[in-house]
Amino acid sequence: MKTAPQTFHRFTQPIKTLAQRFAFLGLLLLAVGTMMLGKVDIILLEKARYQITDALTPLFDVLSKPLESVNRTVSDIEDLFRLRADNIQLKKDIERLRMWQTVAQKLQAENKNLRRLLNYVPDPKTSFIAARVIADTGGAFAYSLLLNAGLREGVKKGQVAIDGANLVGRIAGTGNRSSRLLLINDINSRIPVNIGNNRMPAILTGRNSEILRLTRLEPGAKPEPGERVYTSGHGGVFPPGIPIGVVIGEEDGTPTVRPFINRNRLESVRLIDYGLDGIVQPPTPGKTLP
Repeated sequence: MKTAPQTFHRFTQPIKTLAQRFAFLGLLLLAVGTMMLGKVDIILLEKARYQITDALTPLFDVLSKPLESVNRTVSDIEDLFRLRADNIQLKKDIERLRMWQTVAQKLQAENKNLRRLLNYVPDPKTSFIAARVIADTGGAFAYSLLLNAGLREGVKKGQVAIDGANLVGRIAGTGNRSSRLLLINDINSRIPVNIGNNRMPAILTGRNSEILRLTRLEPGAKPEPGERVYTSGHGGVFPPGIPIGVVIGEEDGTPTVRPFINRNRLESVRLIDYGLDGIVQPPTPGKTLP
């Protein structure tokens, strides 16, 4: 009886030993196989997904067209509502403009009638010539510029030069192809002006510097810093209302003005022919005007 179990144990012992030796290797192979199986499954799933997507793409395309049509229709309806609102607003604007047109026509007729009653003489029509600064050579005058336009282009002595809306000076002499612009900074420049909203009269004089002076003020008149200076139109040389500069203070009891223009930055000017009949006497080089 004892011999049989011992014989069985003798035969199974080598099998157990072999199984123990290769157990680790078997488990390792099983793990690798499981991983490979998972990879294969993912690839298969991806391929299947793409195949299903490719098969359903035509269906999605067909279904998307009605949605696009619906979206387009909704957008068109919104545009129609916006157009309707804009149309209503435009009609209101037209009615308001028609009302103002009626008021303007009435005022225009009234203005014409008043001018006729007052024997009003309208200002002459103005024309201008654009000229470019080609030199800053002073010459006989300390503050003057040479322009590339002359008699050939219609430039005349006494014409007003402006930069934008600000006064630059006046034409002191002309040639066939060039002209000399006398700046407001020159010591020979004398301009009748009004100061501030009170239209305080004075004479603006150049002093061969960037700062100008106000002279011939009324007794007791004292311009305040910040007040603007404009041409008054007296003398018939400059038309009224051209901006020149702003009062900045006093120097030796004389009010001073800083002009709006900067001669170092002047590249081009407009020469305005206002059709004025004022007498412009040519300044004498080297001599100061009274």
